[in-house]
Amino acid sequence: MFKFLKKRIPRNVWILSITSFLTDVSSEMLFNLLPLFLVNVLGVRTSVVGLIEGLAETTASLIKLGSGALSDYLDDRKTLAVVGYGLSALVKPLLYFANSWAAVLGVRFTDRVGKGIRTSPRDALLAASTPEDRRGLAFGLHRAADTAGAFTGLLIAAIVVWATQASAVTLSRSTFQKVTLVSIIPAFLGVLVLALGAREVASGKFAQTARKFKFSGINPRFWAFLVVIVIFTLGNSADAFIILRGQERGLSVLQVLGMLLTFNAVYTIIASPAGALSDRIGRRAVIISGWLIYGVIYLGFAAANSGTQIWLFFGIYGLYYGLTEGAYKAYVADLVPQEQRGTAYGFFNAGIGLTALPASLIAGILWQGVGSWAGFGPSAPFYFGAALALLAVLLFVLWVK
Repeated sequence: MFKFLKKRIPRNVWILSITSFLTDVSSEMLFNLLPLFLVNVLGVRTSVVGLIEGLAETTASLIKLGSGALSDYLDDRKTLAVVGYGLSALVKPLLYFANSWAAVLGVRFTDRVGKGIRTSPRDALLAASTPEDRRGLAFGLHRAADTAGAFTGLLIAAIVVWATQASAVTLSRSTFQKVTLVSIIPAFLGVLVLALGAREVASGKFAQTARKFKFSGINPRFWAFLVVIVIFTLGNSADAFIILRGQERGLSVLQVLGMLLTFNAVYTIIASPAGALSDRIGRRAVIISGWLIYGVIYLGFAAANSGTQIWLFFGIYGLYYGLTEGAYKAYVADLVPQEQRGTAYGFFNAGIGLTALPASLIAGILWQGVGSWAGFGPSAPFYFGAALALLAVLLFVLWVK
C-alpha cells in the first residue's frame, strides 16, 4: 500500500503531510484541553469560550485571505507557509504562564495568525504539486496525516492526564502546564521538516497573471459554493462545545480525551479513502453525504442522555470530517485555475473562519444565555447546527450546479 501511494503522491504532498502531522501532535494535545482549562481552572462562562474561539478563527480567516492573494502575487507558497508554522510554534509555550482568559485569547490569537499566514499558501502548493486525477487522494492523505497527528497528540495528553490526575472530572492547572511543555517539541520539528524538505512549484506567468487579477474572473460556481459553505458553517460552532457537552453529560477529563481519540481515529481512517472516492464519483456526492451525516450526528448530540452517547456520536463525527475536509479543498482546486488558487483558497478559508465567530457566539448564547437571559440549554446549539446543515444540503443541490 505504501509503495502504491509513494508512486502516486508527489514529494511535496508527503512533506506537507508530515509537517501537518507534527504540528497537530503539538496543537491538539494542547488546544483540546483549552476549553476545560478555561472553564475548570479560570472559571469562565461558555459565552467567553465561544468569544475566544470565534475571535481566534476570525483572525486566522482574515489573514488567510491576504496570505493567499500574496502567495499568488509573489508566486511563492513555501516561504509564507514556513513563516506561519514558525509563528505558531513560537507562541504555544506561553500558555504555560496563562492566568486569565485574556492571556489565553492573546496566545490563541497569535497562533491563529500563524495558521492564517500558512493555510492558503500551503493548500495552493499542495494543489500545484498534484495531478488533477489524484487531487482528492492527495488532499485526503494530507487530512489523514493531520488527523493522525491529532490522534497522537491526544494520546500523549491522555497519558499525561492519567499520570497526573487519573479519573478527576475537572482539569488542573499543573496538568495543563505539563501538556504545554510536551507540545513544544513536535511544533518545532514540523517547522524544520517543511523548511528543509518542501520545494516551491512556481512559474513567472502565475505572478504576472495574479498582478492583473480581477475577482470577477473567478468561476461563479466557486462563489456559489462559498456562500453555501458559509451557511453550513454558521451552525458548525467550535468543537469546544462538544467537549463541554461531554463533560456536562458526565465524562471525566480522561474520558473526554478518549472520546477525542476515537474521533481522530475514525477521521484518520476515512480521510484518504474518501479523498480517492471523490476522485471517482465526484466531490459533490461526497460533500452532500458528509453534511447529511453531520446533521444526524448533531441531532444525536442534542438528544444524548449520557456521556457514553456523546462519545459514540463524536466517534461517528469523524466520518463527517473524513468525507468533507479533503473534498472541500479538492473541489476548490477543480473550480479555479492554478494562478488564482491562492486567492481562492484565501476566500474559502476566510469565509469559513469569519463565520466561526458568529457561529461560536451563537452557540454559547443558545447554551448559557447572555446577561440576565439564561439561554435554551446545552441541546440548543446542536439543534441549530442540524437545521443549518439540512439547509446547506438543499442549497448545494439546487444552486451549485
